[in-house]
Amino acid sequence: MTYEPSPYRSEKLVKAILICAVLVAASLTGCAGLNADVHTANPSAVLQGERTYTIARMPSQDASVDHPQFETLLRDELAKNGFTDTAGQSAHYLLSIAYDTRPATVSVGAKDCALGTCERSPEPPFSLFGGRAYQHALSLRFFERSSGQEVYKVSAASSDRDADPLHAMPLLVKSALAKFPFDAPPDWRVKLRTDPTGGVPEVVSLKPVQPVQP
Repeated sequence: MTYEPSPYRSEKLVKAILICAVLVAASLTGCAGLNADVHTANPSAVLQGERTYTIARMPSQDASVDHPQFETLLRDELAKNGFTDTAGQSAHYLLSIAYDTRPATVSVGAKDCALGTCERSPEPPFSLFGGRAYQHALSLRFFERSSGQEVYKVSAASSDRDADPLHAMPLLVKSALAKFPFDAPPDWRVKLRTDPTGGVPEVVSLKPVQPVQP
């Protein structure tokens, strides 16, 4: 005896697949809002001393056409936190900047897995409605210039369908410095909204991400 699915059941299955596809597409295109995940290697760090810094560039950054725009965004946000760029003269901190944009991966683990422990697909996600997803990441590291000791590190990451890192940088800079320094726990979710004038996004909420207890 052969089994033939009823038209009603097949219709429900098709609808479910379409709904899932729309939800995934919305989360990657930003329809659900702007979000970034922030991680600190040393939460609740105390940045003592004069709030002056100079940026330590890598050779590739010196040669980059886009890098000066990144630094301008960062200087503006750091100034709001009382930091001054001394351009190398008597700076208390050395600031290292790293950023990256690459095809994103899709989480396939259990919904209650701890942050960072979900299994991920090794391949870039399939194209939904003609767009590939990209993950953008920014990392800021503060070193005491006199001792060379790292005193604070913060990273921010977000995903969208734009391969241009310049478009993601305002969101990442705002998220990484939304709380300075971030308190424990080390992982936070930052929700933002776009500026109607096209400027830096505004922070809507900051929520710590608590690890799931076994």
